[in-house]
Amino acid sequence: MELSKKAKNIKPSSTLAVTAKAKKMKAEGIDVVGFGAGEPDFDTPEHIKEAAIQAISDGFTKYTPASGTDELKKAICEKFKKENGLDYAPNQIVISNGAKHSLTNVFMAILNAGDEVIIPGPYWLSYPEMVRLADGVPVIVHGRKEKDYKVTAEDLEKYLSNKTKAIVINSPNNPTGVVYSKDELKEIADFAVKHDLYVISDEIYEKLIYDGLEHVSIASFNEEIYKRTIVINGVSKSYAMTGWRIGYLAAVPEVAKAISNLQSHATSNPNSIAQKATVAALTGPQDCVEKMRIEFEKRRNYMLERLSKISSFSVVKPQGAFYVFIDISQLVGKQFAGKSIENADVFSDILLESEKVAVVSCTDFGYPSCIRLSYAISLENIQKGLDRIENFVNQLG
Repeated sequence: MELSKKAKNIKPSSTLAVTAKAKKMKAEGIDVVGFGAGEPDFDTPEHIKEAAIQAISDGFTKYTPASGTDELKKAICEKFKKENGLDYAPNQIVISNGAKHSLTNVFMAILNAGDEVIIPGPYWLSYPEMVRLADGVPVIVHGRKEKDYKVTAEDLEKYLSNKTKAIVINSPNNPTGVVYSKDELKEIADFAVKHDLYVISDEIYEKLIYDGLEHVSIASFNEEIYKRTIVINGVSKSYAMTGWRIGYLAAVPEVAKAISNLQSHATSNPNSIAQKATVAALTGPQDCVEKMRIEFEKRRNYMLERLSKISSFSVVKPQGAFYVFIDISQLVGKQFAGKSIENADVFSDILLESEKVAVVSCTDFGYPSCIRLSYAISLENIQKGLDRIENFVNQLG
């Protein structure tokens, strides 16, 4: 008996692995500071939880349509119109079990075997694996530190082939936190239209933006890019609803229909109770989101101030999400207790072992000399963790 080649070739999520390892050490009584978290440390707002409780009390616990309830689809359409200037009808919306599920559905729906998907790096580590699951080929375009790791149409042009089917855009970005400006997105949009490519626009962090910047959806420029763009979003990050597992996408009707058909056979429908909670999230008071955003910005500012004092770290200022991306290449070749720092994997392993601090190595994000720190943890733990990191770096010889 043998597993499929596809299953054997898919790598596990290293971010989930390091988070699980840190939680296990904590459960064993070890004082670990975990910077791996990809989820807010805030509780889900009360009015959202109350909506879920009411749904249970009302017996809203049965199957819903495979692509989600009309009530939630209408709320999502109103959100897109009000916040993004995008007009969608309910038949263009598919609600799934998290934004990750939405992305997987997209690649399954648009890719044939051998189709290529251009993915700018640094990238969220699941993108290439999702493409491979759909029998596609991920094509990585590495952004440069000198340009804040952003890519341009000129960069993308070099990787274009007759097999290119789509481009992935993630702004605000995981892991760098950089935000593409309106002009930068417009250039990429024109490139996609010129070459008749799909754009998968992952906008899951859109509400977590700092320094007075504004989120722009690439689908909003004109009709040509609108019909080629599949917008991905969800409530996990902005509303502290990671465990509720509700993501959604918007696309032209034929794409949405194909994805709905796929989902009907894969998972039936998204959780009925979580859908009711999401209606409350999107249509209820939004001050809870702003409170979290303000707190994240405070934490970001503190981290940047502290990290700037570690001369061997090279940090790009994040403008969104809740991550700091750090180039540690100046530490490669340094020694700690007889062990050589060869890359970010080794750095992360030794740091966890010696200082009890968990960070994410960005090897699986396409950058083996970089690490990612999340500031979706308390300011107290951020301070404690950075003290330990600074102490560790100062010991390297």
